[in-house]
Amino acid sequence: MEAWLELLRRKTPGERLAIAFDLTDFALRMAESGVRARYPDASEREIFLRSAALRLPRHLMIRAYGWDPEQPFEADERPE
Repeated sequence: MEAWLELLRRKTPGERLAIAFDLTDFALRMAESGVRARYPDASEREIFLRSAALRLPRHLMIRAYGWDPEQPFEADERPE
């Protein structure tokens, strides 16, 4: 861990920010991969919504995307 921290200390702020973005992207792709494994026939929209529901509380999912994660996914659902 100390070696990793020393490597980070040598990075510029921009390089550290790029690392943070890369790690965030990796985490999002891993979450999507898990959703794809659980719902192999899901559309890209359903994958997006189910992945977002892993990070957002139910009331925000309903408000932002018009989808209640506690209800079955309907392929023709559109945000309001």
